[in-house]
Amino acid sequence: MNWKLTAVSLHAYAYLTNKYALCPCGASMGDRYGPMVVARRKRSLDELRVGSIAIPGKLTTAYLALRLVLGVDFTHVLVPFDRILDAVEAGQWEGKPVDAGLIIHEGQLTYGERKLELCLDTGQWWFEQTGLPLPLGANAIRKDLGAKVISDVNRLLRESIRYGLEHRDEALDYALRYGRDLDRDQADRFVGMYVNDWTLDFGPRGREAVAELLARGHAAGVIPRLVRPEFID
Repeated sequence: MNWKLTAVSLHAYAYLTNKYALCPCGASMGDRYGPMVVARRKRSLDELRVGSIAIPGKLTTAYLALRLVLGVDFTHVLVPFDRILDAVEAGQWEGKPVDAGLIIHEGQLTYGERKLELCLDTGQWWFEQTGLPLPLGANAIRKDLGAKVISDVNRLLRESIRYGLEHRDEALDYALRYGRDLDRDQADRFVGMYVNDWTLDFGPRGREAVAELLARGHAAGVIPRLVRPEFID
């Protein structure tokens, strides 16, 4: 991986710490909400542990969070994130059975329109366990760029995010060009969930949440080594 600056899941970051540090701005945090598990009928955690769950990727923070909730290496089927609701509706993906789906992005607002049931909100579970927001994604920058370049890039990122937050309507109009099956009210709600004050800066609680997530991921045997996150000053 040779990107100088990249968006990254906090789970994937655990494997990149030799080359990358986390920018304090650009985070995606779930504050008492996060990736959800939905199914054609309500399923208990015990049922989810023995079923087959469609996931968007094994290095997503959503997968890590679900592993922490279920406490087992559950049966999963890899499905593109924007097709998971289709797979849950159909009960299969490319011939493999699908009992439930782990949804991220806009699906968190639209699953009910497909008559699917919410089985679990990993962000709510995480808050109940830790009292912290669930850190999902961040911006990571190569440490070998040098202090000045890193500082300049972070400053420009922060200014860009602040401008977008201060010009929300215009930013939303632009984002809607790329939205998937969301009306303006849904898009506004979704943007508010994941682009907010947490995006301007992790802050002390956000940084604590990242460290806690990585530590618990290691303790659960999902992340092979204990990772202490490195943030740009």
